[in-house]
Amino acid sequence: MALAAVHFLLKIPSAMSLRAPLRRSLQLCSPCYPVHASLSYEAIQHQYRPEVPEYFNFARDVLDRWTEVEKEGKKSKNPALWWVDGAGEEVRWSFEELGVLSRKVANVLSDACSLQQGDRVILILPRIPEWWLVNVACMRTGTVLIPGTQQLTAKDILHRLQKSKAKCIITDDSVAPAVDSVGAECQSLKFKLLVSQGHREGWLNFKDLLKNAPSDHQCVTTKCQDPMAIYFTSGTTGSPKMAEHSHSSYGIGLTVSGRYWLDLTSSDIFWNTSDTGWAKAAWSSIFSSWIQGACVFVHKMPQFNPSVVFESLSRFPITVFCSPPTAYRMFVQHKLSSYMFKSLRRCVSAGEPINPEVMQEWKAQTGLDIYEGYGQTETVLICGNFKGMKIKPGSMGKPSPGYDVKDDPEKTEATIRGDFYVTGDRGIMDEEGYFWFVGRADDVINSAGYRIGPFEVESALVEHPAVVESAVVSSPDPIRGEVVKAFVVLTSDYASHDPEKVMKELQDHVKKVTAPYKYPRKMEFVQQLPKTVSGKIRRNELRQKEWRKA
Repeated sequence: MALAAVHFLLKIPSAMSLRAPLRRSLQLCSPCYPVHASLSYEAIQHQYRPEVPEYFNFARDVLDRWTEVEKEGKKSKNPALWWVDGAGEEVRWSFEELGVLSRKVANVLSDACSLQQGDRVILILPRIPEWWLVNVACMRTGTVLIPGTQQLTAKDILHRLQKSKAKCIITDDSVAPAVDSVGAECQSLKFKLLVSQGHREGWLNFKDLLKNAPSDHQCVTTKCQDPMAIYFTSGTTGSPKMAEHSHSSYGIGLTVSGRYWLDLTSSDIFWNTSDTGWAKAAWSSIFSSWIQGACVFVHKMPQFNPSVVFESLSRFPITVFCSPPTAYRMFVQHKLSSYMFKSLRRCVSAGEPINPEVMQEWKAQTGLDIYEGYGQTETVLICGNFKGMKIKPGSMGKPSPGYDVKDDPEKTEATIRGDFYVTGDRGIMDEEGYFWFVGRADDVINSAGYRIGPFEVESALVEHPAVVESAVVSSPDPIRGEVVKAFVVLTSDYASHDPEKVMKELQDHVKKVTAPYKYPRKMEFVQQLPKTVSGKIRRNELRQKEWRKA
């Protein structure tokens, strides 16, 4: 196989800049979309010719139109959202019910919180129905949503509040104490909404307000390039940066994902296991699925459990399933022959490269292929194994249509090379045009789909009195793909201590100082770190040392 080394560069269509919306139109919500039609990749490329109108709002132009289709009886009886908690409780909302409830939440934001179009709202909730209501309500009000994972620490939340100047935060009683501990340092924060049964001093009760809110609400008029959402994403230096998406970037840009990668129609029931704090939750559990009128299935699942996944795929009529490679690596270690996934027809994966061996074992046990896709928080789907394509195990497939991305202006400008956007990833392309991921061009660690900046972990470590300095790199791992490894120079006071106890102490410290998923699972104590003449740590040298061991 002839291979060519490449840096992933995304061609920006002529007559547009990286921060301008793609000019494309979209036949949204067409009930006449052919069900699972057999199309070649070339046919898909030819068929997909979207342009962006001047004005667009996903809640009004997609969700409300599906309500109309639903009322006309031109859609399957599947709900828009189907939520289960694993203990017998279920929520099923039609598009009409989703519309009514999201309008009530929109009135809560506008009336009780006095939020105006363009104000920013931080949302930190687990997989509960209210998360979806707030997402849609923010679209209706034109407020800018900033999702976050419940694993964020008080320090993480403080950074996000101060950097974004969010006016409102919505969370539950598990995160509220952390918010209160830093709230006084956030002058822009005016409203705190608690999504719990009880009450907390200084907080508005979301459920009480929702119960009394009117269901009539006029969706604001939003232009395609108006900001819709912001995601904080890790980088190689400094704290997480904000990546801003417009109404069209996700609301229209993810059409190609829902239609051709996930291969969804309004008859499908789609389950994506992503954490609500990650962009992938918006990708698949809101936009890609609802663009196609598919049912979004959600399992509360506080802790990821392969057995719960198997039981759910067997019990519920789920037709399309998406989970990260880490999960599939766990799945194939179980005997799947005792389960029957009667309705499942398509499986997809994203977030990190998936091993060909895992794909082959999954197919051997289930009879199903895994369609890999590749994208970034700053983009939509960049490459994918689309319907009608031959799958090459280990390849992320072929390029998908364009994207829209916004970020820190100086950082964004640094990624533009003429008509190309430099993703920072490296790979190879074979003679048939398939792309194969090799690794990051920078030092960002992708562990089980979690992007972790080494600077954040190094900063946390150096706060501990045992640490003189540290360097953090990726290290290969059979389950997570790669994990965080820290090379640590200890102070003289700690140098003689039990290494195992010191490592455990430092790991616990990092979990407390920053999000728990960022802690170094591997640690090596060294006398000194390799550095350049100017004194900069040579992370690249340490990383290469780790991967040579694999």
